[in-house]
Amino acid sequence: MPTRTLGRTGRTVSAVGLGTWQLGADWGDVSEDDARAVLDASAAEGVTLFDTADVYGDGRSERIIGSWLAANPGAGVTVATKMGRRVDQVSENYVLDNFRAWTDRSRRNLGQDVLDLVQLHCPPTAVFHDDAVYDALDTLVAEGAIAAYGVSVEETAQALAAIARPHVASVQIILNAFRLKPIDEVLPAAQEAGVGILARVPLASGLLSGRYDESTTFAENDHRSYNRHGEAFDQGETFSGVDFEQGVAAARRFSALVAEHAPEGTTPAQAAIAWVAQLPGVTTVIPGARSVAQAESNAAAGLLPPLGDAFESGVRAIYDEFFRAAIHEKW
Repeated sequence: MPTRTLGRTGRTVSAVGLGTWQLGADWGDVSEDDARAVLDASAAEGVTLFDTADVYGDGRSERIIGSWLAANPGAGVTVATKMGRRVDQVSENYVLDNFRAWTDRSRRNLGQDVLDLVQLHCPPTAVFHDDAVYDALDTLVAEGAIAAYGVSVEETAQALAAIARPHVASVQIILNAFRLKPIDEVLPAAQEAGVGILARVPLASGLLSGRYDESTTFAENDHRSYNRHGEAFDQGETFSGVDFEQGVAAARRFSALVAEHAPEGTTPAQAAIAWVAQLPGVTTVIPGARSVAQAESNAAAGLLPPLGDAFESGVRAIYDEFFRAAIHEKW
């Protein structure tokens, strides 16, 4: 598995990490045994970054990871967690006292005295421009509660505001073949500033796997059922904000592109992950997994050779035809 330096953290992490939202909630039911098996399989394949959040299953994802860390001392895994979504989303809640309480809870859940990386979890836009927020995060570092901090964003403008701050170590942003806007400005700015990029939702909530058709349904407790239009949280988190039927049609085109230009045997999901991982400026891609087979397949994407110019051109053609007009300015 190739490795990169995660921005200003100075830590070395795998080019393909693991997102663990699926192990907490909102993707249907995953047992604790299955969740631990996913962590085992990912680590065995060379994955050294787990991304979680304090709200994934109200801490369930963090607790499962904490239990895994306790059983695997010295595993060399960096855990990136997130905070801020446990309260009403107003900037007044992003203050030091709350930060201390949230990080203390995550430290207990993860069984860690010092959190490797804490990210603000898609806060209101005003938070990204508030000096006091960054002062409070610096205080957590000085107090030894966290080793480094970053942000998770919905919009490219939020990412650019965070990258300009001197102690922001990383930015997490949605980036996939159906969401290309971050390539224009965010990736170059991050490279110049030495800020790490965690690319989330690389499969557009599974669309890019090529396994869905217009009749596909999801469990009632799966956000792909209840958040298609942003009913519960930002619409962009579900299918990258694209219309489902348009996404299915575009995914068919993407699968054909993979068959034509990717190495033989490459699945659409692997090509989607590899394409993001190979973009200049991306540190790590964090696909989720609900099974050992998914975890192993995702990690294998990190070993694919460069997909090449023809593949790149094909991705951009699909985006321009299906999505640019509808979503490019939204996020």
